[in-house]
Amino acid sequence: MQRMSGQDHKLSDVVEKNDREDVESSGMDLAEEGRSASFLQQDEDLLFSRSIHEGVEVLKMEDALKKYPQAEALYGKAFGKAKKEYPPRTSGGYFIRARKGQKIEMPVQACLYLKALGSKQRVHNLIVVEEGAELYLITGCAASKAAGESFHLGVSEFFVEDGGYLNFTMIHSWREDVSVRPMSVAVLGRDANFISNYVCLKPVSDITMYPTALLEGASSRASFNSLIISHPDTVQDIGARVVFRGEQTKAEIVSRAVSYGGKVIARGHLKAEERKIKGHLECRGLVLTEKGIIHAVPELETDYRDVDLSHEAAIGKISRDEIEYLRSRGMSPEEAQSVIIRGFMDIEILSLPPRIKEEIEKMEEATLRSGM
Repeated sequence: MQRMSGQDHKLSDVVEKNDREDVESSGMDLAEEGRSASFLQQDEDLLFSRSIHEGVEVLKMEDALKKYPQAEALYGKAFGKAKKEYPPRTSGGYFIRARKGQKIEMPVQACLYLKALGSKQRVHNLIVVEEGAELYLITGCAASKAAGESFHLGVSEFFVEDGGYLNFTMIHSWREDVSVRPMSVAVLGRDANFISNYVCLKPVSDITMYPTALLEGASSRASFNSLIISHPDTVQDIGARVVFRGEQTKAEIVSRAVSYGGKVIARGHLKAEERKIKGHLECRGLVLTEKGIIHAVPELETDYRDVDLSHEAAIGKISRDEIEYLRSRGMSPEEAQSVIIRGFMDIEILSLPPRIKEEIEKMEEATLRSGM
């Protein structure tokens, strides 16, 4: 497999014509317009990596471990802090570093793509936002039409240093027979801000993911937001956990799920290990068929009284009155349902810059239009 990097090549050159639609469905812009760096791994092969902005570096994980003692020192450290195990045998993945003080407005994009039948992709990613830096990262995962009965394991570690900001958006665009196991831990320093957005609109066999954020620095903040459409015969066990270890830390976990017949387990766990913290859990779901299941599992845990933790959950169905009102305005039942779902799946909860928000809105519209 040919590997391409540097300024003399284009990302679009390495993606075969038949794969472009699938890769783009994960949020990748093959023209790299409005992007500061790009990374593309197909199965176990690195196809493309380069940075356009001098403030950000993108490397294959194995290359970074050879080049930087810092990468080797951080590898596995986040999981150690969280007292969680991770699979040691991986191949590839990306190392992304935003240099100290750099404000990188254009997002970095990365894609992990399954191409071959029965592919088993196991990657380890390491993202470092150095002191005072700001980074937007869009990471997409997708599968080709030929990649049936495949498996993806993604191990990710995030380090957001003092005063750093990371807005991380993960877009899953899988197939009906792909199994997925993302694992991640984020470690935040003083006054650091970590926003994690998850979008899954396409069918998948099963996903289990439970990312953890460790708020170690005082006044650090974390936010986990997810938009999920669950298709028939799909199981999505998706949640997030935040551990408050510094004073004046804040976090929220917000989930929106729509079931067309699939099963969604929306988990959230807030654990206070320090005083003067604030956290909130929120899960809202719409069940549109008799076979659909949404199960909300909120957990609040504290070692102290001087904390502010709360949760709310609401699961229901579309009101007949809402459908009838929209039909009276000239819409068909299908159009009325689509309008209600778009309003429910509010993109605003993702805290995205306008350009990325528009891209996800287009993906959502295409999903609802394609037979929902």
